[in-house]
Amino acid sequence: MDKKIRVAIDGPSGAGKSTIAKLVAKKLGIDYIDTGAMYRAIGYKMLQNQIPLHDEEKLLKMLKETDIDFSNGNIVLDDEIINEKIRTPEISDMASKASALPPVREKLVALQKKMGQSKSVVMDGRDIGTNVLTDAEYKFFMTASSAERAKRRWKELSDKGETVSLEQVEADIIQRDLNDSTRKLNPLCMAEDAMEVNTTGMTIEEVAQKILEVMKWQS
Repeated sequence: MDKKIRVAIDGPSGAGKSTIAKLVAKKLGIDYIDTGAMYRAIGYKMLQNQIPLHDEEKLLKMLKETDIDFSNGNIVLDDEIINEKIRTPEISDMASKASALPPVREKLVALQKKMGQSKSVVMDGRDIGTNVLTDAEYKFFMTASSAERAKRRWKELSDKGETVSLEQVEADIIQRDLNDSTRKLNPLCMAEDAMEVNTTGMTIEEVAQKILEVMKWQS
């Protein structure tokens, strides 16, 4: 693209942010940055190294020795591709808790801002438009009912061979919504200049097309 553009896509867990962001980035021909995967990577490493949430000394040491990058659609943690390893309910829960820790957010937000300053990106997460890319050219806030989001997540987990009830998946989503929206540090909320997109009942292509149409209209 001739000019640098940043697209911020926020929203709760299971709203389809990552899937839509990947497709929009592909259609625009720019990089997709999965910030949620970055927090999952931290949660994964904390569990692997048995680092308690309250042990700041061990956490700071771990963060200092942690490198996260994206390469050919893969998320790479300390030179290891961890795509599937971080897509479990346990990692999801730890990622949510870790994201509330100031040192974790400080480390990852700095990395995300650096990416946004250097090139055109589509970035999705919980606070991209309100905290990471506050001057993004385009901001969207994706929502969907908890029932719809639970069905999507349940299907995703079932397709991977994991056995979990739909009721438990929805309960986990509702709890995560509460955690994300009530945390003291950069809680989940829609930026004042963002456009809300309710994805309930919409296909991936329909949502992506709606976002692209809005961007074309604003350009």
